[in-house]
Amino acid sequence: MSSTSVKNKMMPPGLVSNLQQVLLSRKGADEGDQSENGAETAEPSSSTSGPDSAELIDSSKPIVLITNSEGIESPGLTYLVEALVHEGLYNVHICVPQSDKTAAGHSVTLRETVEASSAQIDGAIAFEISGTPVDCVSLALSGALFSWSKPMLVISGINRGSSCGHHMFYSGVVAGAREALLCDVPSLSISLNWKKDESQETDFKDAVAVCLPVIKAAVRDIEKGTFPKSCFLSIEIPTSPLGNKGFKLTKQSMWRSTLNWQAVSSSRHPPAHHMANQQGLGLQLAQLGRDASAAGAARRLTTQKKNLEVVESVGAAGKANFSRVKKNFRLEFSEKQHEDLEDDLDYRALESGFVAVTPLSLSAHTESDIQTAASDWISTMLPSEQ
Repeated sequence: MSSTSVKNKMMPPGLVSNLQQVLLSRKGADEGDQSENGAETAEPSSSTSGPDSAELIDSSKPIVLITNSEGIESPGLTYLVEALVHEGLYNVHICVPQSDKTAAGHSVTLRETVEASSAQIDGAIAFEISGTPVDCVSLALSGALFSWSKPMLVISGINRGSSCGHHMFYSGVVAGAREALLCDVPSLSISLNWKKDESQETDFKDAVAVCLPVIKAAVRDIEKGTFPKSCFLSIEIPTSPLGNKGFKLTKQSMWRSTLNWQAVSSSRHPPAHHMANQQGLGLQLAQLGRDASAAGAARRLTTQKKNLEVVESVGAAGKANFSRVKKNFRLEFSEKQHEDLEDDLDYRALESGFVAVTPLSLSAHTESDIQTAASDWISTMLPSEQ
């Protein structure tokens, strides 16, 4: 007779039953722990997403972080992620704004809580951030969101619309790449020269095919230590990506659209043609979102003002009642003639059908140095294009 059966005979039946239940529950908990420990070392599934899934990466593959200014459903992002996942060479992580932040520039969110929500993207780990493109990159590189703090490469894009010339100062997609450089991480900003009534969403797929060799070469040379370290590269893809004339090293031009402020009535929406400008479409969409927020704030302010005026009329009789003048304006972008004639300027090269590659640094004093470094790297990467 076993010792267990002897003990069972010596114990009250109720106590034996309770002990058996405890033992069974412990066994189940131990098996659950073993299952969880096993899951931590397993390979991620193609649709893994969430804060814990950041641990489930293949350490043999370099980490590539993708951001943009247009959100998770942007076709430029969709085609880019699909291509990188299909390559199977990278751990692809995504951190993008929840809403269109095309004209956010290098702004950050202060004195407000930023929310990070996991998103389901096959083959990648993705989050949407209630902030700007710079917030996305800064948070992703902080170590607070993912288990790592320094990917091999940050790719910002592919954006809808050119970011040439002075548009680089407004551009959220360029700012995402610039923030990566500020954090000492190599980066690329990629934009497609989208034109209304001419471009279509499948052009983004072609744009990915054009820039994929640059991405591969960048990762390869970052690992070798030969990728330029003092700048990031702004890549501008022409309207017909597959018909491009090759890559051209360019300099930032003085090109910009004319900024026009138009007075509008608060009781009507702007005519549809206001949205037709090919370069400012994304900027105007972002402006509409800001208009909605501003309108809500204005309504709250009006309500508060009315309540305040009632109190004042009771407690301060005889005071003058000053009325405030309110006017409404809408920012529009319109094309203008450009006097830049040099072929090595970004806008000129792009409009001529080249893929314009512009090295951008954090200081204007290093322009000649980064031009040389970028030229040397591009000559090595694409010798046939030079």
